[in-house]
Amino acid sequence: MSTHHPVTIIGAGLGGLTAARVLHVHGVEAAVFDLEASASARTQGGMLDIHEDSGQKALRAAGLYEEFRRIIHPGGQALRLLGPDGAVRVAEEDDATGGRPEVDRGELRDLLLGALPDGTVRWGRKVTGARPLGDGRHEVTFADGSAVTTDLLIGADGAWSRIRPLLSDARPAYTGVSFVETDLLDAEARHPRSAALVGGGFFLCLGERRGFLAHRETDGSLHVYTALRADESWLDTVDFGDAAAAKAAVLAHFDGWDEGLRGLVADADGALVPRRIHALPVGHRWDRVPGVTLLGDAAHLMSPFAGEGANLAMLDGAELAEAVAARPYDPEAALAAYEEALFPRSEASAAESAAGLETMFGEKGLERMTEFFTSVRDGA
Repeated sequence: MSTHHPVTIIGAGLGGLTAARVLHVHGVEAAVFDLEASASARTQGGMLDIHEDSGQKALRAAGLYEEFRRIIHPGGQALRLLGPDGAVRVAEEDDATGGRPEVDRGELRDLLLGALPDGTVRWGRKVTGARPLGDGRHEVTFADGSAVTTDLLIGADGAWSRIRPLLSDARPAYTGVSFVETDLLDAEARHPRSAALVGGGFFLCLGERRGFLAHRETDGSLHVYTALRADESWLDTVDFGDAAAAKAAVLAHFDGWDEGLRGLVADADGALVPRRIHALPVGHRWDRVPGVTLLGDAAHLMSPFAGEGANLAMLDGAELAEAVAARPYDPEAALAAYEEALFPRSEASAAESAAGLETMFGEKGLERMTEFFTSVRDGA
């Protein structure tokens, strides 16, 4: 027996929640389904810089801009760029005038969740399939044996979307870069060397087609991404169940680098977490299919090297919701208008992200990023 919802959103990430919130603002209720057992089933990752022309625009549409301002991380827009020798190439403080304030992803997600009516999100609902029923209607089935039908299906379910195959045969491909994530907890007290190295905001160290990216979190910890240009199978050669062995395997790629930099891995607390970076083809798009569309990573998964992913997901959600609300009797016109703006915007950002990867982890990555940040600072 299926339950019917006029609007169904698969995925309770930032994009799906923004879509649901903006629809709610306009008096349109949506049902959101997510595979996680609850809102607190897992941590939501590190810091996000929220851009004026995308993420902040979406929060204004959601009526949550002032609440967003209250969760900004003071000092989070500070920047430090170092070389493998530990020498600082670029250092900028956060003077609170920048257009990309940092917030904790989990706090931002909580803000969106708290702005939805109780029961909007149905947790513990893993999608097993989706099929068209005709006339723009679809059925979605879940691992618990339940199913829903809907007049408008929105795939906001991330990189490995179960809704995307209704529209496109594209699948994410490995970009050639792998991350290993580490945390240094209570950094000022327990890891003062690393705390001083990273500073108060975003930290970047590049060289030899590899490097470290790090943020200072709102809880005082440091979250570090060790990045390597590597074969897709490299992570499979590392025993991540043995933290000491995993640290040694990662640090073998940083022989000769400054000891303070190596300490971002050597001194880390807890398990090391591997992650391959995938992306959909630049310019991914699809022909209009009645009653279904995508947003966020489901539509345009890209590498994180332009800082656009979460911002675009939120903007997608807001613009889709506004299009639907403005055309309550013509959903196909709403989806067509949304996708007409979505495709060129996401193509430009995906191209920027791919170029950012090649810049940072290509030849002379440190020199090119030093030049980039210096030119931005000087207004060139």
